Amino acid sequence: MKTGFDIMIVGIGGQGTILASNVLGEACLVEGRSVRGAETHGMAQRGGSVESQIRINCEFGPLIVPGTADLLIAFDLLEAVRYRHFLKEGGEMIVNNQLVLPTSTFTSGQAPPTENDIIGMLKGLKISIVDATAIATAAGSPLAANIALLGAASHSIPLGLESLLEGVRRCVPKKTIPINEKAFLDGRAAVNP
Repeated sequence: MKTGFDIMIVGIGGQGTILASNVLGEACLVEGRSVRGAETHGMAQRGGSVESQIRINCEFGPLIVPGTADLLIAFDLLEAVRYRHFLKEGGEMIVNNQLVLPTSTFTSGQAPPTENDIIGMLKGLKISIVDATAIATAAGSPLAANIALLGAASHSIPLGLESLLEGVRRCVPKKTIPINEKAFLDGRAAVNP
């Protein structure tokens, strides 16, 4: 029987997936929990895919086996499709409604997929779609979309609210703490558990 909790955080380079995973790591340290993580961000500077794997109270290494993640947090609709195979049956997906289309989409001659097309590809999964960018902008900065999305996912993460907020405080620049706290709490309020 699995005792840990596995979280995949996926997005495009520059969206803040690594900062979000650092927040989770800090929240685990606040609670004295075991945490392991791994990141892949090879072509991130060119708009490539970035993934962070966080394993809370796991027994073995930092990598999540496809089909076993309890939670997938996707910063982009296409990334949700790309990484859905990591989600276990009955797992949950929190997705930003942002759609970043690769340049090759426009040069291939094919029409790019729409948001509805992509949502159709995710049919049958337990999914919450959030406009994290709008939430973050309303909180004071669109750059806090990653923290707003983490807030939206917080209901499903087995860590306390105050621990998660302390993780935010420890990881973001001091002058942005109020904006990021508001983005987190507003993101949390956007999803009903």
